[in-house]
Amino acid sequence: MISALDISTSGLIAQRERLTTISQNIANMSSLRDANGRIGPYKAKHVILETDHELATSSGAAGVKVAEVREDDVEPKRRWQPDHPLAIQDGKWKGYVEYPNVDMTEQFVDALEASRAYESNVGVIEMTKNMTSQTLRILA
Repeated sequence: MISALDISTSGLIAQRERLTTISQNIANMSSLRDANGRIGPYKAKHVILETDHELATSSGAAGVKVAEVREDDVEPKRRWQPDHPLAIQDGKWKGYVEYPNVDMTEQFVDALEASRAYESNVGVIEMTKNMTSQTLRILA
């Protein structure tokens, strides 16, 4: 029973990290500076999950953990705005302003998927708790 709780808890933690990353992506979808204040469009981040073998059971079930948070490699959106104070001053894209290429629809779909996975793990925890309670009632 404890293994089931540990595995579900690992899922909750992983999905919470996904939701945090998605909310950062949505909050920064119009940011023209990076986290250090340098000029450059925000790059969307994605959470990469992997199997956590430390939580593996003899029946083959295993937990999940965050392997890494990876930045998106897509090109930024460019708009011709030569009078903008952050417009590129030289080179091929002179006069353009680079904006983050964060797709709001994709972020909402990912958030919906992560929240459903979070709810599923909460459901498993509730079922495990009920089964443990009923088992203790039978034994008492």
